[in-house]
Amino acid sequence: MKTLPFDLNDVKRWTKDVPTPFYIYDEEGIRKCVNDLNAAFAWNKGFKEYFAVKALPNPSIIRLLKSLGCGTDCASVTEVLLAQKCGIDGHNIMFSSNETSRAEYRAALDAGAIINLDDVTHIEFLEQMGPLPDTFCCRYNPGKFNITNDIMGHLYDSKFGMTLEQLKEAFAILKSKGVKHFGIHSMIASCSLDEEYYPRLAEELFRLALEIREELDINVEFIDLSGGIGIPYLPNERAVDIFAIGEGVRQVYERMIKPAGIEIKLFTEMGRYITGPYGYLVTTAIHYKHIYKEYIGVDASCCDLMRPAMYGAYHHLTVLGKENEPFVGKFDVVGSLCENNDKFAIDRPLPKVDLGDILVLHDAGAHGHAMGYNYNGKLRCAELMMHKDHSTTMIRRAESIEDYFATLDVDPAFGK
Repeated sequence: MKTLPFDLNDVKRWTKDVPTPFYIYDEEGIRKCVNDLNAAFAWNKGFKEYFAVKALPNPSIIRLLKSLGCGTDCASVTEVLLAQKCGIDGHNIMFSSNETSRAEYRAALDAGAIINLDDVTHIEFLEQMGPLPDTFCCRYNPGKFNITNDIMGHLYDSKFGMTLEQLKEAFAILKSKGVKHFGIHSMIASCSLDEEYYPRLAEELFRLALEIREELDINVEFIDLSGGIGIPYLPNERAVDIFAIGEGVRQVYERMIKPAGIEIKLFTEMGRYITGPYGYLVTTAIHYKHIYKEYIGVDASCCDLMRPAMYGAYHHLTVLGKENEPFVGKFDVVGSLCENNDKFAIDRPLPKVDLGDILVLHDAGAHGHAMGYNYNGKLRCAELMMHKDHSTTMIRRAESIEDYFATLDVDPAFGK
C-alpha cells in the first residue's frame, strides 16, 4: 500500500498560501535515497552519482544533491548553465547529448564538462570548434540486451549511442588525437525493477573495457552505468534494494576487473530513482460528470503531469482524508484540456470524492513538472520543498499571465 509523508492537515496549511495545483518534494526522502546510493557503491573508490537534470531541473534540488556529493548529467545549454549556477562545473558535469548543436557543445566545453559522445562523427564536428579536451566518454548501444522495456524501446530502434565497431573506431581516433582519459557510457533500459539490470550491464561494459584495453592499448578509466533503475509506480510493485544492486555490481567487478590489475571508477546517472518517489502533484476536485462513464474533474491537467497521457503511465492516487474509506466505483480523473488523453487515471477505483477534496498523485518527482508545457494557455504550477518538520519553502513560483505573454510580440498595453 502506498503512503504519503504528509496528511490533509499539512495540505490545508500549505494551501492557505499556495493554491492547487502544486508539486511538493520530500527533502528528507531525497536525502536518504542519495545517502543509501552512495553507501551501496562506497566499495568503489571513484564512485559518483551524476543526477540527470532532465528529471527535475530545479536549482534547490540541484543544490541539495550537490551537498550530498552529486554531480549532474546535462543535455543542453540551459542544463549546463543551471548546473554552473548551482556551483557544479568541470568534470562534475557529464554532458550526454545527441544531435548536438555547436552552441550546446560550446557550453559544455566552456564548463569543462566530460563530453559523452553519442556518435563517432561528432569528433570531427568538435574539432571544428577548437582543440579536443583530454577526457572523453563514448556512448555504447549494443543493439540487443536481455533487459529493456517499452519506455526505452528496442535498442536496434534507438537513436542513442554507437555500435561496437563505431565505439572502437571513436576510441582509436580520439587516442590518435591526443586524448588521454576514456570512459564508456550505456543506458539500455528505463525504469527497470530488475535488480540484475546493473550487474548485467556492468558485466557487458567491463567485458568491453577489457577488450578495448587488449585491442587498442587504451585503459578505460571510468564506466557510466547511466540511469535506468526504476521505482514502483504500482502499489503491488516492490522497490529495488540498492544495496543488493551495489553488491551485485561489486561481485562482477571483483570477478572481471580485479584480476586484470586495474581500477575503474563507476558512475551512475539516476533521475527517476532519486527524486521520483519523493515528489507529489497536489490537486483539487472541482467538478464531477455522469455520462457514459463517471468523471472527476481536477484543477491540474496533463500540462502539469503528462506521463499518463504520453505513456499510459500509472500514478497512484490518494484522496486525502479518505485513505481508509471503501471504494464506491470506478472513475476517470481528468483535467480541463481540449484533449481526450488529459486523464490522470482511467477506471480507477476510488472512494466517494466530494468537490473540494484534495487528491494527490504519487511518484511525480521525476519527469513531472520538468515535462510541463503551456497548451491551451495553461500556466505551469508552483513547486514546494517539504522539510523535516513539514514546513515548506517555495522553490519555484507558479507562472503568471505576464510570464506567458513575456515572449510574445504584443503591444505593451495588451490586457490593460
